[in-house]
Amino acid sequence: MADLEFFEKVAARAGVPSETARSLAEATLRTLAERISGGTAADLADHVAHELRPLLARARPEEPQAFGHDEFLRRVAERAGVAPDIAERGVPAVLQTLDPVVGHQRFEQAMSQLPAEIRALAQPVPRRR
Repeated sequence: MADLEFFEKVAARAGVPSETARSLAEATLRTLAERISGGTAADLADHVAHELRPLLARARPEEPQAFGHDEFLRRVAERAGVAPDIAERGVPAVLQTLDPVVGHQRFEQAMSQLPAEIRALAQPVPRRR
């Protein structure tokens, strides 16, 4: 999937403009890379659009940082320059868009390194009828 298509899907899922979706995607991928192992982040990077790869690849294979749901969202909001409620909509949109791009098994391997409350962000919210 080309990066533009990725951003468009994030924008549609989060209900935000394309530029905001781009900022959210970049911030979310960078924050995800900090929270998972360097090897897993590099594996994900191999399967995303060229422009997105540097966001997931880390210069040093350091240990992942330990932080929870609130800090994950805070970092994304700060990096993307958006309000916390936009980050709360944007992170799930990015993660749900990333899943089919990198392959579900690879995505689940990355998600397994996260605490349950961050993993929950990747789950689609059931639609009400």
